[in-house]
Amino acid sequence: MADLSPVENLRIPSKEELRELREQPIDPLAEQEIINSIEEVYFSNDSFDMVQHELEKLPPVLNLQELEEYRDKLKRQQAAVSKKVADLILEKQPAYVKELERVTALQTNLQLAAVICTNARRQLSVAKEGFTEASLGLLANQRRRHLLTGLLKSLRTIKTLQRTDVRLSEMLEEEDYPGAIQLCLECQKAASTFKHYSCISELNSKLQDTLEQIEEQLDVALSKTCKHFDVSHYTKVQLAYTLLGKTQTAMDQLHMHFTQAIHNTVFQVVLGYVELCAGNADTKFQKMQYKDLCTHITLDSYIPCLTDLCKALWEVMLSYHRTMQWHEEHDKQESTPIPDDAAAGSDELVVDRSYVKKKLEHGLTRIWQDVQLKMKAYILGTDMSNFKYDDFIVVLDVISRLMQVGEEFCGSKSEVLQESIKRQSINYFKNYHRARLEELRMFLENETWELCPVKSNFNIAQLHEFRFMGQCRSPSVSPSRQAASLTSPAEKELSLFQEYLQEGNPFEMHIEHKEEESEDVLASNGYESDELEKSVYQDYDSDSDVPEELKQDYVDEQTGDAPLKSVSRETIRSKKRSDYSLNKTNAPILTNTTLNVIRLVGKYMQMMNILKPIAFDVIHCVSQLFDYYLYAVYTFFGRNDMPVPSPSLPTHGGREAGTARVVGPACLYESSGLGLISSRLRTTLNRIQESLIDMETVGENAGVHGPAEDRKEKVPSPHLSHLVVLTNSGTLYGLAQRVVATESLVFLAEQFESLQSHLDTMMPAAKKPFLQQFYSQTVSTASELRKPIYWIVAAKAIDYEQMLLLMAGVKWDIREIMSQHNVYVDVLLKEFEQFNNRLGDVSRHVRIPLPVSNVLWEHCIRLANRTLVEGYANVKKCSNEGRALMQLDFQQFLIKLEKLTDLRPIPDKEFVEVYIKAYYLTENDMEQFIKNHREYSMKQLANLVNVCLGSHINKKARQKLLAAIDDIDRPKR
Repeated sequence: MADLSPVENLRIPSKEELRELREQPIDPLAEQEIINSIEEVYFSNDSFDMVQHELEKLPPVLNLQELEEYRDKLKRQQAAVSKKVADLILEKQPAYVKELERVTALQTNLQLAAVICTNARRQLSVAKEGFTEASLGLLANQRRRHLLTGLLKSLRTIKTLQRTDVRLSEMLEEEDYPGAIQLCLECQKAASTFKHYSCISELNSKLQDTLEQIEEQLDVALSKTCKHFDVSHYTKVQLAYTLLGKTQTAMDQLHMHFTQAIHNTVFQVVLGYVELCAGNADTKFQKMQYKDLCTHITLDSYIPCLTDLCKALWEVMLSYHRTMQWHEEHDKQESTPIPDDAAAGSDELVVDRSYVKKKLEHGLTRIWQDVQLKMKAYILGTDMSNFKYDDFIVVLDVISRLMQVGEEFCGSKSEVLQESIKRQSINYFKNYHRARLEELRMFLENETWELCPVKSNFNIAQLHEFRFMGQCRSPSVSPSRQAASLTSPAEKELSLFQEYLQEGNPFEMHIEHKEEESEDVLASNGYESDELEKSVYQDYDSDSDVPEELKQDYVDEQTGDAPLKSVSRETIRSKKRSDYSLNKTNAPILTNTTLNVIRLVGKYMQMMNILKPIAFDVIHCVSQLFDYYLYAVYTFFGRNDMPVPSPSLPTHGGREAGTARVVGPACLYESSGLGLISSRLRTTLNRIQESLIDMETVGENAGVHGPAEDRKEKVPSPHLSHLVVLTNSGTLYGLAQRVVATESLVFLAEQFESLQSHLDTMMPAAKKPFLQQFYSQTVSTASELRKPIYWIVAAKAIDYEQMLLLMAGVKWDIREIMSQHNVYVDVLLKEFEQFNNRLGDVSRHVRIPLPVSNVLWEHCIRLANRTLVEGYANVKKCSNEGRALMQLDFQQFLIKLEKLTDLRPIPDKEFVEVYIKAYYLTENDMEQFIKNHREYSMKQLANLVNVCLGSHINKKARQKLLAAIDDIDRPKR
């Protein structure tokens, strides 16, 4: 057993054994128990040594009986297993026999198939030898013939392909890019068909090089459209890119070319002017950066270079505008209904169109930004502070036109350009305004205050400086544009890109317009440094050489009326006139300096109109022009002849300045306030003196010097020309000059009033209160200067001192009623007649407007009436008959005076009448009178008490009334 393997150990029982086993009586349950008693290890799949297993189980001490019993048990177990296996074999025996029969039948069939195959092979061999080889030979020859025919056709195509490079070169020279690309693509397609030929591979490489060469030339052709757009040329280029399938690439390249075109254009223009002005062939400029190159532009070449820059940039922007137009029209033409079979290709086309549209729209802002940056470098590269005004206006106008182009180009507000020109404008304007103020001071100090001859219908709109106001309603449009729009108001205004789409250049027309206008401006502009202009105004200033006939012509250029030789008192009486106008028309009264100030205002407003960001600075300077003119007129003619306290503002009349000291008796009339300026005018004059007048230059004891920067903004106070004489009584103390000066200021104020609405539209909203304050507190006070200025004439024109002396010699304590008035009345009336005659003499040279004559007469009559009251107050003794004589004298004075003037009512008439009637009051009435009539001086009221009531009341009552007068006067002191 030890030599047998486990498999061999489980051998199949022999027949005898099977039979023997079957013959043995078997209990199935007992048999199953025996099988179940077999150890589990015998049923495992793993092979193991059963002999070794059983030997290992033996106990250390062997017992024969136990070994035999254990052997028998194993035999029983083997027998049970063998019997079980035998049963299973016998059970499967029929199936085994049946399967064996099927295997035998299959072997027989395979032998038969082998015989059939052998016969088939023998028959096929016979058919091959007898028929197939001959037929297939014919077919092979036919196929070879067909192949050779195709080869011949291919060779002919190859020959054509090799000749296409000549045709491609011809088409490129003709700029037929679409045709060349179409031909090249067809050749490439054909070459790819024959790429198996070795000669074609070289040709294919050559065609690829040619296509790349076409693309390069196409790129160059695309760049040409940036400066000079041609529809047919651009159509060819776009079609060529479409054939290449590079529409989007073409658009990217186009924008790159536009950026490069802007840079190259501006650089070449500036470089040309710099080299031209340098005058040598130095190449260092070509290596400079554009920004550095701009700093080498000279003042003379600045405007031509600026114009050429704008012209060149306009061409670039116009090309871009036309490019966009082309694409819009092209998209409209191609936006036809698309068939279903082409829908796939149309999607790609729609994507391309969308990309191109977005790229072009985005490019607008980008290109304009490039233009602004280039122009910014040019604008800031030169210091314009010393430019002439007209030149600077041209610069502003050109830049304004460029900003208009930008707005129409892409809707931009041109912040970069605005900031650049604002910086230059503020710098220029500060210097310009400073120079203009100095010139204004020079003009004022040399002004002889003669009437400037202007037409009776003179209006500031007739001046060149104000023409821009009539040419536009929108301050954002440049003057040249305004002039252009003025020519055809009925037509709908075209944009610049519509107007100059095909030909012309907006900047070229602009310069021509300015040149034409500048000739007119030079002929009448009195504020530039040109000698011709100055000579014109110097002639106006000094007309002593002008014949009388010409002077007469000056009076009225419209009607031709010559001035009257004389105006008699009777004529004046009969016509009852106070407006001493010698000509029928009321021509404005103004001087050359007034005209110059008006022109300056026009220039300032022009600058404001073009450049809104500095509008407030300009309006502030405009207000300073008016302030200085007003202050000068006041300083020259509103001051008195006596010294005034310094450094406070000189004042006039009343207690504050002692204007009454000009003439002796005038001090008696302080309480009247005739010469006092209004508090508003006083405030204005103080403000002007503090903010604008450099007081450091006035007097030797100027005190502590102010900051240099503050003084730089101020102007020295002007001095009246020594040619102007204000002390001659024959000329009514320079009345003609005073009238011209004062009324020219009033005229100037009227012009400012007419400009207020226009200035208000230009003013930033936050700064509008300044403008309103300027008009309400300064401009409106101009006419108030008449009072102090003409009061000085009135105070000197009549000899009030003589009248007081004559009145002092009159005896008032008479006892009988007089029917004849006193001599002093006739003397006074004679003074008024002489004044009237002198007024007529003055009016032969200068028209005296009604308000002026009214003020003069009012001042004179008020002073005369107050002199009468003062004379009556000097009376020591007076009877009731004397009071009657006073009334008679005054009534006689009024009757004769009313024949000399049409001023109604007579000023201060009640002042005299009430005072005379006060002599008849009782003690109680007098006390009430003193309280109610504070317009009378303490001396005049005391005279009423002492002279009138002195004999009727006791000493205590008189002291009481005098104490009441003193109480009234104390607050005044």
